[in-house]
Amino acid sequence: MPKTATRLSHFTESVIRGMTRIANRHGAINLAQGFPDFDPPETLVAALERAARGPHHQYAVTWGAPRFREALARKITRFSGMPVNPDGDLVVTCGGTEAMMVAMMTACNPGDRVVVFSPFYENYAADAILSGAEPIYVPLRPPDFGFDVAELERAFALKPKAIVVCNPSNPAGKVFTRSELLTIGALAERHDAFVITDEVYEHIVYPPHEHVYFGALPGMFERTITCNSLSKTYSITGWRLGYVHAAPSVIAQARKVHDFLTIGAAAPIQEAAVTALDYPDEYYAEFLEGYRSKRDLFLDHLRATGLPFTTPQGAYYVLVDISSLGFAKDTEAAEWMAREVGVAGVPGSSFFREPVDHLIRFHFAKREETLNAAGERLRRLRDVRRG
Repeated sequence: MPKTATRLSHFTESVIRGMTRIANRHGAINLAQGFPDFDPPETLVAALERAARGPHHQYAVTWGAPRFREALARKITRFSGMPVNPDGDLVVTCGGTEAMMVAMMTACNPGDRVVVFSPFYENYAADAILSGAEPIYVPLRPPDFGFDVAELERAFALKPKAIVVCNPSNPAGKVFTRSELLTIGALAERHDAFVITDEVYEHIVYPPHEHVYFGALPGMFERTITCNSLSKTYSITGWRLGYVHAAPSVIAQARKVHDFLTIGAAAPIQEAAVTALDYPDEYYAEFLEGYRSKRDLFLDHLRATGLPFTTPQGAYYVLVDISSLGFAKDTEAAEWMAREVGVAGVPGSSFFREPVDHLIRFHFAKREETLNAAGERLRRLRDVRRG
């Protein structure tokens, strides 16, 4: 029998999706895979119903339906201040996952290097490897998950083709400061590298922290490939609707990659999503306040467990230190917690290049009653100290 591609041996199946299967098996509350258990706004659901009745059942334009791209351009400009040409600066993808793969394959040749901060969302390293590139890891150091400039400079000395910046960060909940982003930009400019950003949590940034759009920094647009998605902002992770935003010369190449990966995103979903992209500023303020409230509620439950954790500055994840539970491996702890405690998280080792076995990532994109139920179960950990 022929052997499969050797590059597939360099990464595993998704640990996050694996923990969802474990949660389902044991009837655990799933705080592993980051999707809400509440519906999107009713006006968006109604728009989808209308779109399903309309003439939107065949292929849209490969790189995105015109109405959707126009609405998307307006929305990006409103929040970032960047002028956006809907016909030249965007390609619509099947979720942020495809957007990142398109960006990586557009930027990198086989044999290139890509800088990835650790901890990192598990797709980044896999995307680099699938593109034939080699990840170079630079640690983000707790508790604020900042980076050491000298370490980053040494990584850039290896002449990477790109660096991946997830801002706000999954899983650390870090929001990069303007100063940190300018440092990254200066190094990328000096070494002529792309900056591939994942800004899917752009609207989940807790005061006093602020989101800075990398492509809007002085001189950065031409080398920035922004990946984003509507999944988190509008609670529609199942709609699989994302995009790449970059300079026209980059987008012209990205469209080719996208065309042969998926042809195009679903036409009725693009039509419906125009409604969300035109939501007023009040929507985003209420959206953020809702997540701030969920964060505070869930962190109160975590404090009651006695387990240390890092307060997230953005996104909806929290890393919890489970050292005191006495497990040698975080994978063992995560499976035990799903089985015996009834709450599923993700073992932190799946996000780190460094040998980390003492962290579990939970997410709090859930209804208040779900978070309270999970919190009550987690409070049992006060009495669990394995040796």
